[in-house]
Amino acid sequence: MRALVSACLCLLSATALGAQSFWGMAHAGTRLKDIIDVEGVRDNQLIGYGIVFGLNGTGDSLRNCAMLQQSLESMLERLGINTRDATLNTKNAAAVMVTANLPPFAANGTRIDVTVSAVCDAQSLEGGTLLATPLLGADGQAYAAAQGSVAVGAFTASGNSGTSLTRNIPTNGRVPNGATIERELRFDFAAQGELRLSLRNPDFTTASRIAGAINAFVGTEAAAAMDPATVRLRRPTSFRDMSSFIAQIEGLEIEPEQRARVIINETTGVIVMGENVRVSTVAIAQGNLTIQVQETPGVAMPNSFTNAPPVVVPQTDVAVAEDVAKLAILGGNGVPLRELVGGLNALGVSPRDLIVILQALKASGALQADIEVM
Repeated sequence: MRALVSACLCLLSATALGAQSFWGMAHAGTRLKDIIDVEGVRDNQLIGYGIVFGLNGTGDSLRNCAMLQQSLESMLERLGINTRDATLNTKNAAAVMVTANLPPFAANGTRIDVTVSAVCDAQSLEGGTLLATPLLGADGQAYAAAQGSVAVGAFTASGNSGTSLTRNIPTNGRVPNGATIERELRFDFAAQGELRLSLRNPDFTTASRIAGAINAFVGTEAAAAMDPATVRLRRPTSFRDMSSFIAQIEGLEIEPEQRARVIINETTGVIVMGENVRVSTVAIAQGNLTIQVQETPGVAMPNSFTNAPPVVVPQTDVAVAEDVAKLAILGGNGVPLRELVGGLNALGVSPRDLIVILQALKASGALQADIEVM
C-alpha cells in the first residue's frame, strides 16, 4: 500500500513538474537570433542569362525571340560551328533568366540552388537542361556558374480540339545545387571589434531590452540602443573573437514589444489584430440593406388586323429589405483583444462588415491601434 501511495505521489509530482515546465516554455521569450540581423551577415543576389536545351518542342520560336537566335549563333561559333548564313528553326531551346542568392561566408566550390524563368514565348521548361551560365553580382563580377537539369513542379497538357490543362507555372523551374561558387566575398567577421544589430521590427522598447539583456549577460556595457532599429555592439575583452561573442548572445531571450496594429486585406477579407489592440466604450448598430431587382419579360400581342410582330415588354420589380439594427455596447476602458473579438463576434458581422466597423472605430477615436490596409 505504501509503495502504491509513493508511486502515486511520484506520478503527481512528475505531472506537476511537467505542467510547470510546459507553462514555462509557453511563456518563454523570443531568442535574439529570431528578431535581429547581424551587420555583415547577409545574402547577395546573383543574376545571369542562359539557355535551356532539350525541350520537347515547348521552347521559344526563333521568329519571336531574336535574343535566343543571337545567343545560339554566338555559342555555336565559340564551339567552332558557323551558322551565320543558315536558317535556324528549333523549338527545343528557350532563353531564360537565372537567379540565385549568394549565402554569407560561402567558400569556393560551395553549391547553391538557382531559379530559371523563361524570357520569351516558351510553353514549358520541363525536361530541359540549363547550359553553363555565369551568375553576376551587383558589381558586374561573376561569382558563380550554373548548369544542370531543370526541375519543374508543373505540367501542361492539351488536345487536338484546343482544350488544355495547366497546373502551376511550367515556365519557371529550379536547378537544385545547380551553381558552383567561383568567387568568395571576403569579410573577416571574427576580427571585428564593433558592429551593429538590426531589428527586423524596429521598436524603442525592444532595442532597449536587447541591450539590457546583453549587458546583463556579459556583465559590462557592451551594447547600447542607438535608435529603434539599431543596437551597437562592442566585443568585450573576455571574448577572443566576434564569432564566439555572437554565438553566446544570440540565444538570449527577451519579450519583444510591438505597436498595436490591425492589418486588413480588403481583397480577401482577412483581418489580423495584434494583442495590444484596445477599444474604448462605444455603441455599434449594424444592419444589412438588401435590394432585389427581378426582371420578368412580358409579350404584348399586336392588333389582329395588322402584320406587326409581337413586342417584348420588360417588367421590373424592385424590393428593398432592411434588417432591424440593435445597438450593442462594445468595449470599456480599453478592453483587451480577447474581449474585443468576442464582442465583434456577438454582433454576428461578416468579415466585410467587420472591416467597415474597424475603420469606423478608428475614425471615432475609440480604437487605440494603427490600421494598415494591404
